[in-house]
Amino acid sequence: MTGHLEHTEVLCPEPAVALARLLDVEPPDLETDGLPLLWHWVYLLERPRQADLGVEGHPVRGVLPVPPGPGRRRMAAGGRVTRVAPLVVGREATRRTEVVSTTDKEGRTGRLTFVVVRHTIGQDGEVKVVEEQDVVYRDAAATPAETVAVTPVPLDEGEWSLPVDPTLLFRFSALTYNAHRIHYDRDYARDVEGYPGLLTHGPLQALAMAESVRRTGATATAIDYRLVSPLFDHQGLVVRSTGSGSPREVSVRDRGGRVTAVGRLTVRETGLAPS
Repeated sequence: MTGHLEHTEVLCPEPAVALARLLDVEPPDLETDGLPLLWHWVYLLERPRQADLGVEGHPVRGVLPVPPGPGRRRMAAGGRVTRVAPLVVGREATRRTEVVSTTDKEGRTGRLTFVVVRHTIGQDGEVKVVEEQDVVYRDAAATPAETVAVTPVPLDEGEWSLPVDPTLLFRFSALTYNAHRIHYDRDYARDVEGYPGLLTHGPLQALAMAESVRRTGATATAIDYRLVSPLFDHQGLVVRSTGSGSPREVSVRDRGGRVTAVGRLTVRETGLAPS
């Protein structure tokens, strides 16, 4: 599929309330402050037909990007999101999706196809959110990965932990309409894709990084993030925010200290921490 896709819907409060309960945080003032950075990920979702899903759960028809070939495995690699202005619930919004670039490379494990996808979300005739997602397609894994024990490292000041278990991953998949089986089907993740556990979503890690700043009372208006290593359900999820002011460095690590995601947030101080 070439060109672009557009989807329009009225933004209802329920998805944001559901995300707040999943993250165990208080919902923002949706009518006044609008959706916090990255919370648009539970809105304007692709809802493909069951018949259009591949064996791994990702859609293979009627979406952007279209997989570059059969049997290729899709992974999120990072992205850049700017909250130009608040998205307000109770009003209609439109998301326009287009493929910006496609690049083929040869990696250590075989072919790699890098795709950059741009989403532009408008409301009331104005652009509210601009996002670029980096997606990588790779060849199938050859051998299963081994489970590695994690020796916990105590939390430092400025860190907080998001409890990760299969229930949380399943709920996040359901909330974002993500049918990729690596997040909820342990047998598939292990036996077919070669992972030692259920994979913790890249978007969930990015949301956790953004929330680490919102917890301090600041407002994040942009993020540039990279997913640098897989994070599995048995490894935990610890978020760190470094320094003050803007930009602010953020990261995700497992309980043992291995970094799995890094980011940089543009921040506007408000002085009022969420209750």
